[in-house]
Amino acid sequence: MTVGSRLRSAVLPAWREEGSAPVSEAGWRATVLAWHVAVAAMLGTALVRAVAVVDADGGPRALLVGALTSWAAAYALLGAPALVSRHGRRANAYLAVMVAAIGVVGWVEPSLLFLMFLAYPQVWFLAESVAAGVRWTVAAAAASTAGPLLAWTRGDEPLWGPGQTLVGLAFSLAMGLWVNGLLAKSGQRAALIEELESTRAELAAAHREQGVAAERERWAREVHDTLAQGYTSIVVLAQTAAAQLPGDPGAAAERVALIEEVARENLAEARAMVAAFAPVALDSSTLREALERLAERFGRETGLPTRLDTAALADDAGLTRAEEIVLLRGAQEALANVRRHAAASAVVLRIGVGEAGQVSVHVSDDGVGFDPEAAAGVGLAGLRDRAEQVGGAVDVVSAPGEGTRVTVQVPAR
Repeated sequence: MTVGSRLRSAVLPAWREEGSAPVSEAGWRATVLAWHVAVAAMLGTALVRAVAVVDADGGPRALLVGALTSWAAAYALLGAPALVSRHGRRANAYLAVMVAAIGVVGWVEPSLLFLMFLAYPQVWFLAESVAAGVRWTVAAAAASTAGPLLAWTRGDEPLWGPGQTLVGLAFSLAMGLWVNGLLAKSGQRAALIEELESTRAELAAAHREQGVAAERERWAREVHDTLAQGYTSIVVLAQTAAAQLPGDPGAAAERVALIEEVARENLAEARAMVAAFAPVALDSSTLREALERLAERFGRETGLPTRLDTAALADDAGLTRAEEIVLLRGAQEALANVRRHAAASAVVLRIGVGEAGQVSVHVSDDGVGFDPEAAAGVGLAGLRDRAEQVGGAVDVVSAPGEGTRVTVQVPAR
């Protein structure tokens, strides 16, 4: 970024709108027009004073008018286009003409050096770099000082004449370097803000992706814990009914009725998931009643003796709905694994309450057992995630040939 473009960003009001440029084009055009008017006014005033003040019989007036006219022409042909297009060669050519004209003004009529108020800002607007701005500022100051300094050595002018130009030089350099330093810091802050905004956008995108992944995982867990288990029961019941149909139509009819019951519950569970993600078993009922229905239906589906012990669970156990859902899903998952893998002859479902008030569901079977370290199923992994969300835990104790006990525990409230 050139010094001029930095000054452009600093001088103009930052009319920022969503999706717009940092500086309004209308604002920039208005500022450039005002600058053109200021140049025309000051150079025009200098030309009028040159004609009125300088001796008409001598050559200095023609030289002075020629220098001022050349300055004005150079601004129209080189400086103004460079101010808009940021063309480096045009800017340097204009600054060279301006410095030469200043030298003539300082030599012929130092009273017109008020034009330095025009020259110094133009240097910093058109310079390509800080070093170039310093060089052109020093050159303009030297050109304006040469004439007054020579007049002082001859005794034609007091020392404050050259001193004024030197003060102007110091002021211009100080202001130019100070403003450039401020703009450099502003540029660094702008870059930092842009980087922070980019990082924020990346984090937002990552959070969205994480949210999508979590939502997919949650849906997968819900489907596995509810609909998939219901469909598994329907398949098993259908196979059993088909096998019983030739020899025992009454038993087959009972299985078909159970299939209808499971299918209706599955449909209600799907509707509940869409509506509020609350288990149908807990709709308008207590956890104890939901576990009783679960154990009763499991016994009817599998024919296994299923004992339920909920004596330890008080009606005012203080469980939240989320904690009740975790305990119910734990019992459902454990019983589903018994159906699929255990080859058990009996199952016990028991509610336990610890000394600190924590509530747990225990599902035990006398089946074939397994190695929990070697068999990490999707269902148990999802159950652990669900329990951790409420501060609970899942414990699986099993060994080949020794049955299995699954414990799901939620903290006390």
